[in-house]
Amino acid sequence: MRQSFLFTKTRRDAPSDETSKNAQLLIRAGFIHKEMAGVYSFLPLGLRTLNKIIGIIREEMNALGGQEIFMSALQDRTLWEKTGRWDERAVDSWFKTEFKNGAETGLAFTHEEPLTAIMRGHISSYKDLPKYPYQFQVKFRNETRARSGIIRTREFIMKDLYSFSKNEEEHKRFYEKVADAYRKIFTRIGIGKNTIFTFASGGSFSKYSNELQTICDAGEDTIYLCEQCGVAVNEEIIKEHPSCPKCGKENLSAKKAVEVGNIFTLGTKFSEPLGLIFRDEDGKEKPVFMGSYGIGPGRVMGVVAELLSDEKGLVWPESISPFPAHLISIVSTGDKKASKDSDSLYLKIQKSGGEILYDDRDLRAGEKFADADLIGIPVRAVISEKTPKGKVEVKERGGNSPRLISHAEFIKIACGK
Repeated sequence: MRQSFLFTKTRRDAPSDETSKNAQLLIRAGFIHKEMAGVYSFLPLGLRTLNKIIGIIREEMNALGGQEIFMSALQDRTLWEKTGRWDERAVDSWFKTEFKNGAETGLAFTHEEPLTAIMRGHISSYKDLPKYPYQFQVKFRNETRARSGIIRTREFIMKDLYSFSKNEEEHKRFYEKVADAYRKIFTRIGIGKNTIFTFASGGSFSKYSNELQTICDAGEDTIYLCEQCGVAVNEEIIKEHPSCPKCGKENLSAKKAVEVGNIFTLGTKFSEPLGLIFRDEDGKEKPVFMGSYGIGPGRVMGVVAELLSDEKGLVWPESISPFPAHLISIVSTGDKKASKDSDSLYLKIQKSGGEILYDDRDLRAGEKFADADLIGIPVRAVISEKTPKGKVEVKERGGNSPRLISHAEFIKIACGK
């Protein structure tokens, strides 16, 4: 993409009412636009990064045997009344509205009830199990607080996977596979070392759950970490479990953290009231044993912005950067050599199927470099009148030692090789 064509502009300052580091940087770099408190739009660069995160998650869900679907955000209240979760006393974060005929509907904050109802038409025998549908879908939550940028919002995309198993044993085997897949996901995204498997409350879903919590100063949660085992207990249940669940060690370390993923054992909490029944090998009717597994891709993007940025701007890992490289053309007055060389290289990259952000704007070198640091693409490449023909000067974001490489080598970087 030519930067002169990109409609978004970088900003020197973030909105005065934006206090979170992730939103300040993402707004200034032109990745997101703030609509109102807790509501953000993703602009071209931001959407590319969001889609890279979604792509990593999708690959790991498919590897588990997941089948992707897409469900409605509008909810039938009668389903939720059967499980008791339509009541505001059970779930206090509903957004509800009315149709013109006066019927009340909700905007989904999760999808256990409607998906359980769908599966009644597809599961009747033990031969139909297990099944693992998942989706990336917009969720709505009427959060009391929305002060953490894209880490806590009122409208967001969630990856929600649901498991439908014959019994608890079969469920547990899949549960552990999801836990491993989550670890892979956060490692691939670049925050694996900071993300801790945490024992937590199950909220409105179940008594207990497991969370993936990323240690971060911007976190609203407090976890108690066992430095020896690398697992933690959430503050919500530390009174019940004051020691490490693995080794029994006490005096755990308190850390601020952000929940980036969760895993719930649902059991028959939804299958029984909604009538999701199957016949086992002996012909006996049994309720399906369920689990749910969530990740918020936008929240993950906000956590990366918080953790991996520096005083100059964003620092994206290669796996989720909007582009693998940022090519900058530095053109002196009256000298067209650098412009011609840069244009030629850009066209070669296009023909090779590569992707870069190409800064072909008529700006001073200092402005271009400052924008490149703010945007945070991991490899910066420069062509100026001093650059030897057929070469490009590259350096990593945050690195201090630029080096000359050939156009052919840079094209490989642009193609992700």
